[in-house]
Amino acid sequence: MTSTRRTSLAFRITALCLAVAGVAVIVAGLVSARLVLGASREVARASLSDQADVVTEQLGEMGRNARLRVVEVLRGQDIDVVAIGPNGRMVGDPQAVRAVRQVTGASGTVGDLLVEVRENVALVQRADNAGLGRQLVRNILFALGVGLLVAAVAGFLLGKLVARPLRQTANVAQTMSTGRRDLRAPEHGPAEVAEVGGAVNALADALARSEARQREFLLSVSHELRTPLTAVTGFAESLADGVVSGDDVPRVGRTIGEEAHRLDRLVTDLLDLARLGADDFTVDLADVDLRDLVSSAARVWHARCAAKGVEFRLDLPADARPARTDPRRLRQVLDGLLENALRLTPPGRPVVLALGDALEVRDGGPGLSEEDYRVAFERGALHAKYERSRPVGTGVGLALVHGLVTRLGGTITAGPAPEGGAAFTVRLPHAGSVVGQGGPGPGRTSGHGG
Repeated sequence: MTSTRRTSLAFRITALCLAVAGVAVIVAGLVSARLVLGASREVARASLSDQADVVTEQLGEMGRNARLRVVEVLRGQDIDVVAIGPNGRMVGDPQAVRAVRQVTGASGTVGDLLVEVRENVALVQRADNAGLGRQLVRNILFALGVGLLVAAVAGFLLGKLVARPLRQTANVAQTMSTGRRDLRAPEHGPAEVAEVGGAVNALADALARSEARQREFLLSVSHELRTPLTAVTGFAESLADGVVSGDDVPRVGRTIGEEAHRLDRLVTDLLDLARLGADDFTVDLADVDLRDLVSSAARVWHARCAAKGVEFRLDLPADARPARTDPRRLRQVLDGLLENALRLTPPGRPVVLALGDALEVRDGGPGLSEEDYRVAFERGALHAKYERSRPVGTGVGLALVHGLVTRLGGTITAGPAPEGGAAFTVRLPHAGSVVGQGGPGPGRTSGHGG
């Protein structure tokens, strides 16, 4: 693919200024030339009319020699004299005589000849349009040259002035691509240029915040991975070295299995979260009876809650409208919310799974602040805040739940629960709704999202 050579902004502004100046000078020159030529013709006509009046008054009082001298003087001014006899006979230059014959009134124009006719004489003068036109052309060319020079200088300076902050912004953006986030683009100059600089600075701030969250998330995930790995490694070495034997072996085996399951869950959550934005992540949509799905989940979580001494409540209506969703992914959402609720709910307090206009998971745990509810679905946000003060999970559970619900075409919100803890509300499309993009096969969607 061949790269296209681009001209600079300064060059384009200079060229635009030159073009505008050139067009303006040419248009102004043409208009002024028309006006000047018209005015010159009218001045020449008025002067010729005055001379015709004077000559008419004086010729009758002059002798022959005096009349000849007047004629010579007028010819020296490029004015032809045509004598008109009593019978209409005309004497003078043939071209001038023809012009006089074509004029019907006292004044007229024949081609470029100005004609003034009186009782016994007519004056004919050629309008000096050629000489005046040449002078005007020279003046227009001079003005054009000066205008283009001024436009070139002004355009060059303006282009440099506008392009400098843009070039600085481009340098900042290029440096940002190497990983630096401490640089800032200039926010001065024209409004549009300043907006570009502000947008780049806002992007740098957003990238810095995002990368900081990613670092915190990676640190928390590393810690979550290291804890079960340390336990698995330590107990495995104890078994291998014979430190653990007899009746302790089943207990150690169960511990290794639990920690391995914890590792597997964390890795699965991470993979699912990463695949949410991939093209191969699919959801198989169907019309699902939510009562059956919620009842199935309730049986499992009732037992798990009982094992921890937590009260489990199921709020199930007599009937419920089917939803258009993927039952496997929706069960994954419910399991993630219920596991989060059970982890935070102390013994004797309730965990509630409710089905109504929406799906709700509520708990009687410590709850969250208003600020926490706003960032509850950001990856690792709550984990980083509460890992030292309350039981926390992997840091990806709620982010994964949010991504899954979004891919299912639904919405999820977080807020306080009447039981004193947190409530998570999932709203799904009703049966018959069209969700997502068309995919490979009925009820299957794929593409970016979440």
